[in-house]
Parts: sequence; structure tokens; C-alpha cells
Amino acid sequence: MINELTDLPDDPAQISATGHRNIRIRREGTGNLLAATAALPGARRPFLVQSVAWDLPGGAAVAAAEQERALLEFGGVVLRYGQFYGPGTYGESEVPPPPRIHIDEAARRTVTALGAESGAVIAVVDPGAA
Repeated sequence: MINELTDLPDDPAQISATGHRNIRIRREGTGNLLAATAALPGARRPFLVQSVAWDLPGGAAVAAAEQERALLEFGGVVLRYGQFYGPGTYGESEVPPPPRIHIDEAARRTVTALGAESGAVIAVVDPGAA
């Protein structure tokens, strides 16, 4: 299982106004996926979840910490992505400051993480950009 769920607006200027939606996805969406995975007979591990490699503010930080803790207790793997850049991202025309990761490299490293040991926390960032 790979949980890459987010609820982010198309316009990054709206993130602060709509951040409650992403907090809800981290809490309820992850909880639902964990429950569904636990109920599947013979469900394979690891369960990977998307997190971030930078400090979030307020409630978003609390929700991210709760999500990571729940995944690690389940025996999952946390992927802490840098800010994406490349086609179809907020950083499509301008590379964001570190920590960052090109979207294509993030995809490659996510596939590689399928072989990670349970309980791993992996920074998915450009080398030298952590």
C-alpha cells in the first residue's frame, strides 16, 4: 500500500486557507487506509506514507507527526519528501529552496522504497538539499 493522498489546492497561495483539508486527509484518510489494510487477509507490508521533509506550521505539524507515528506503529515506512519541482508541480517554472526533489526522481525513489524495512523513515530529497 502506498498512501500518497493530499488535498492541496491548485494555487499554492491558497494553502493556508485550505490547509484544514490536508490535515483531514492525513488523519482520516490514513486511518481509513490503515484499517482497511489491517483487515485484508495476507496484506503485504510495508505500507508507505507520504510526509514532508520540512517543518510544517501548527496543526499541520501535529497531523503529520500523528500520521508518521501511526504508520511506524503499524510497521510502515515514512517517506519524507522535499518540495516537488518539475512538470505538474508548484515548482514547475521555478526550483524551490531545499529540501526539494524533482518529481521524476521522487517517483523512482518511491518505487525503491517498496523494499525498505518496516519502521524506516526515508528522506526523499535531492542530494545536498536536505
